[in-house]
Amino acid sequence: MTDSARGEWKSFWFLPIAAALGYATSVLHVYSIGPFIEPLAQEFGWSRAQVSSGVTISAFISAVFCIPIGMLVDRVGPRTVAMVGIVLMVGTYALLGTATGGRWNWVMLWVILAFATLWVQATVWTSAVASRFSKSRGLALAVTLSGASVAATVFPVMAAALITNFGWRIGFIGLGCLWGLFVFPILFFCFRGAQDQKADVVAVTPAPARVLTGVSLQEGLRSPTLYKLLLTGGLFAFIVVGSMVHFVPILTDSGAEPMSAAGIASLIGIFSILGRLGTGVLLDRFPGHYVGAASCLLPVLAVALLLTAGSNPLSQILAAVALGITLGAEVDVIAYLATRHFGLKNFGALYGAMVMALSMGTAFGPLAAGAAYDHYGSYANFLLLGAVLMMVASLTLLSLGKPPEFADPVEPSAS
Repeated sequence: MTDSARGEWKSFWFLPIAAALGYATSVLHVYSIGPFIEPLAQEFGWSRAQVSSGVTISAFISAVFCIPIGMLVDRVGPRTVAMVGIVLMVGTYALLGTATGGRWNWVMLWVILAFATLWVQATVWTSAVASRFSKSRGLALAVTLSGASVAATVFPVMAAALITNFGWRIGFIGLGCLWGLFVFPILFFCFRGAQDQKADVVAVTPAPARVLTGVSLQEGLRSPTLYKLLLTGGLFAFIVVGSMVHFVPILTDSGAEPMSAAGIASLIGIFSILGRLGTGVLLDRFPGHYVGAASCLLPVLAVALLLTAGSNPLSQILAAVALGITLGAEVDVIAYLATRHFGLKNFGALYGAMVMALSMGTAFGPLAAGAAYDHYGSYANFLLLGAVLMMVASLTLLSLGKPPEFADPVEPSAS
């Protein structure tokens, strides 16, 4: 690590950690829903696709507004958006515990939650961190996006424990309230980006205001690189998030007990942390598109393990490890490549487009997995499709060229 990179961490070490907890909040509803699928299906007589449709609704609505929210972040700064979003997110998640079993009641609860997700999307957290870190941006973004790894590790186990002891209603309400009480104070005191410079009283060594450089919004929207990253992000979310949401049912269908399945599913989160941190180090040393292309191939291994020896606990564990490393790597790669290819001047809006692709994949992946199970009585066809699509994503990343040299923030000129 260079002296300038150490200086960034010395001044702003707390920011990626706080941002990671904020990012974990943004996926609270996605990574905790698995343990709720069977209790809701049993109580209301729903199919697994019906239960999963909540994630589809929230992710689809979030996708529609990703670019406007990114533009709002560019305009007012990430802190203001984040503080509003945290309160909205945990509150609307807790409301899921009031579900009555009516179809439209379930839909409206998720529409309300979808509004909350707009304010905590990845753009908010990555924008602040990218504005403070340049030389060590890969590692800083890896720490930030490890929030999803924390979510994948903690939320399934917390949800399963609450459901087992208190029922699914208290599961939603308790998880939302407990997480909100934990994370809000940390973000209030520690989350500020360079865009929030006027309010910056936390940094140990306050940094001068930086001029954020990069392509214009119009140039970014015309770039083939943007659409390659959109395709990769969409395919990744469709397969990996779809598999994660249904991972507990996939294992229980193979004979695992619910708590055992939740424990194995939590390995996805643990290994995604290792995958993120390892990817962050690799991104600071090797071309990002090579790192991303390699990580896209790991779900193919997971599919092979689940289809050939899905009832074997060791195979289940190895599949969770492979999915976890991919989860840890791929979003980090997309965020990193976005900063390098487009710069930071309009990062919020352009990365918002990529979050839109991720949200669309998140919207339809769990739904497709549930529909595949409902139609075929098995997740096998969804998993096979996933292997093919992840190979396509790998080839797409390999086709990216070298990024331009303008991306780092610069100090304001004396003129």
